[in-house]
Amino acid sequence: MRRFGNIINLLKHPGRIFYAMIILAVLTSSVGCAALGGIHTESLKAGDNSGVFDLVLYGGNYSNDLETAAFLDRQGDAYNFDIYAPEFNYRTIKGLTFEEGLDKATEFVSLNSSFHQFKITSIVNDKSQILGYEVKPLYLPYNYGTDDVLDIWYTEKGNKVVVTVRLKPFIEKSKTRDDLDSR
Repeated sequence: MRRFGNIINLLKHPGRIFYAMIILAVLTSSVGCAALGGIHTESLKAGDNSGVFDLVLYGGNYSNDLETAAFLDRQGDAYNFDIYAPEFNYRTIKGLTFEEGLDKATEFVSLNSSFHQFKITSIVNDKSQILGYEVKPLYLPYNYGTDDVLDIWYTEKGNKVVVTVRLKPFIEKSKTRDDLDSR
């Protein structure tokens, strides 16, 4: 019973709640900033697009596959991209120029009937060196509640960049529900 009394006393002082919320917001934002270390994406940089790239085409296993993305991995740098998925879920085309890879990537991600536009971002390390590029589809937002349905994250393991692609949880949940409803 005494615990409830402490909570009630806390609620009697709205200033304390306000300060507690500010402290919580500051702590949450500082953790978010710390997560930017390591390999992540940034807005497309006008960097060096020369060289040879490997194009990784992820997903696209059927006509309206939402889990579809493409990655341009620069050959000859310290990192190789490793897709965290079964081998049948992606394929790699080696030895392309940036322009050739980008053309094939944008064509690949645009096959869904709800496709609206694509988004290209630079994949960079903690020293802001461009390791490659991410090309992902953005869909018509009224179909799925958002235009960006993918969560893509990168983990550094030695000289590999492990790429993980998943549908956002609320999209996955609604997709599963729709699949069950259609039976």
